[in-house]
Amino acid sequence: MALSPKLELRQSQSLVMTPQLMQAIKLLQLGNLDLVAYVENELERNPLLERDEGEDRPATSEAAESAERNEAGESAAEADGGADFAPAGPGPEIDTAFETASPEIGERLDADFTNVFQDDGPSEAIDPTRLVGETWSQTSTSGAGGGEDYNLESFVAVEVSLADHLTEQLMLATVDPMWRMVGRHLIDSVDEAGYLRTDLAAVADKLGAPNGLVEEVLALLQSFDPAGVCARDLGECLALQLKERDRFDPAMQVLVANLELLAKRDFPALRRLTKVDDDDLADMIAEIRALNPKPGNAFGSALVQPIVPDVVVRSGPDGGWVVELNSETLPRVLVNQSYFARVSKTAKGEKDKLYLSDCMQTANWLVKSLDQRAKTILKVSTEIVRQQDAFLTHGIQHLKPLNLRMIADAVGMHESTVSRVTSNKYMATSRGIFELKYFFTSSIASSEGGEAHSSESVRHRIKELIDREAADDVLSDDTIVKMLRDAGVDIARRTVAKYREALNIPSSVQRRREKQALA
Repeated sequence: MALSPKLELRQSQSLVMTPQLMQAIKLLQLGNLDLVAYVENELERNPLLERDEGEDRPATSEAAESAERNEAGESAAEADGGADFAPAGPGPEIDTAFETASPEIGERLDADFTNVFQDDGPSEAIDPTRLVGETWSQTSTSGAGGGEDYNLESFVAVEVSLADHLTEQLMLATVDPMWRMVGRHLIDSVDEAGYLRTDLAAVADKLGAPNGLVEEVLALLQSFDPAGVCARDLGECLALQLKERDRFDPAMQVLVANLELLAKRDFPALRRLTKVDDDDLADMIAEIRALNPKPGNAFGSALVQPIVPDVVVRSGPDGGWVVELNSETLPRVLVNQSYFARVSKTAKGEKDKLYLSDCMQTANWLVKSLDQRAKTILKVSTEIVRQQDAFLTHGIQHLKPLNLRMIADAVGMHESTVSRVTSNKYMATSRGIFELKYFFTSSIASSEGGEAHSSESVRHRIKELIDREAADDVLSDDTIVKMLRDAGVDIARRTVAKYREALNIPSSVQRRREKQALA
C-alpha cells in the first residue's frame, strides 16, 4: 500500500489552561498579603484599573456582570457620557445561619508543650473580636489626619536589632580598631537567637588576626547585654547567665555540663554527680528554668505580620451561625470604562488598539476572578462551619473527622479547588482564629461501633488525662489506651505514643522522675 499525504478532519475534546484560567487558579490559592501585592502590581501595569478609594458601599456582583458585558462586545462609546465603574468584590453579603445553640466564648485549646525551659507558654486563641475590630478601625480611619504631608511612620520608633545593640556596646567598650573589626565580624555571625555560628579559628584565619585576640574579643562580646549572648552552645549560654548572677558554683557547673540528663529527667544520676540533696537539686533546676535559652529573641529582626482572618463566623440572632467574608481584606478594584472609551478614539496604530484591548480584557478578567474567588471562599467556609458546628458550640472534644472530599462533594467542587481555597486562609470564630486546614483531621474508629473520633480531639483527651495524673499514679501509654477504649476510642498504643510525642510530652518514666523531684 503506497503512502501518500492526505487531509483528515477529527473532532476531540481537551482542557486547555488559558491565561485567564491560570490567573483565576492562582488568585484562589493566594493569601491576603499575596493577593494585595498581586493586585497592586496589576494596578501599576494596567492603566484601566483603579483603586476604589471611595466610601464603603454595599458589595454587589456588578463587577462580574460588567466584565461579561464587555466580553460580549458592547460598544465602548456607550460609556462616553461618564465614568462607568465596575467594583470588584463578592456578591451580596451572605449570612448563613444554622439551627444550633449559641456558642459559649472560650479559648482555643492548643498543645501545651512541656519543655525544660518554659520560655514558650501554651498557645492561646486570638480574640477575633479584638483583632477584627482593630483591623476595621484602622482601615476606616486611615485617611484622617493632616492631609498628604501627614506621615504616621514619623511617629514610630525604629526597632533596634540585636546586631545594632551589640555594635553600640562594642563602640563604647573599646577604641582599638583591630578589636572593633574582629568584634563586628563576630557580631555579623550571631543568629537571631543570640548564638555565635562561626568557628573562631576560621575567623582568625580570614582576618589575619591572632587566635588569642579573637578569643579575647569574644569574651568581651559575651559580657554584653543581654546576658548569654554570643554563646556557642546552650551550655555556654546558661553558664554566662549564671555567672552574671554569681550562681555558677561547682554543683551548678556539673548540672550545666549534664543537660542531657536534665532533659531525660534522670534526677537520681544528677544527684550523684552534683552531690546535693533533693531540695538543693530542685532549687538548681528552678534556677536553670528561669534562664533564657534564646537571649537574642528579645530584639526584633523581622517584621511579624499579624493574622488577619479571611472569614468571620459569629453567632446569629436566631441562635445559628453567620458566616461572612472579611471585606476589609479584599482589594477594591475598579475598571474605568470612560477612560477606555476616550483613549480608544485617539488610538491610531494597530499596536495601540491591541494594547488597549488586552488591558481591558485583563482588567475584566481580574474583576471577575476576584468576584469568583470571594464567592468560592465563602461557599467552602460555610460548609466547613456546617460540618464543624459541634466544635464551635462545645469545643475541641467535638471536632469531627473531615477531609477534602467531604467538603468537595457537599459544595460540588473538585478536591483540588477545596485544597487551594483552604491554603493560607484563616477563619475567626468565638474560639479563636484558625487556619481553614485546621478543621481537616483524620478519623479514629470508635470501639463501640459509633461515630468516629477526630485525631485532634483524641490528642486533646490524651493531654487532659496526663495533666490530671497524680505524682504517685503516672499514666503509662498502655493505661491511656485502656482509658480511651473505655471512653469509646479504638486506638493503638503506638498511636498514643506518637500523639504524646507530637505534644512534646515526655514518657511516663520521665514524668514520674520529674514529679517525684518536685514533690
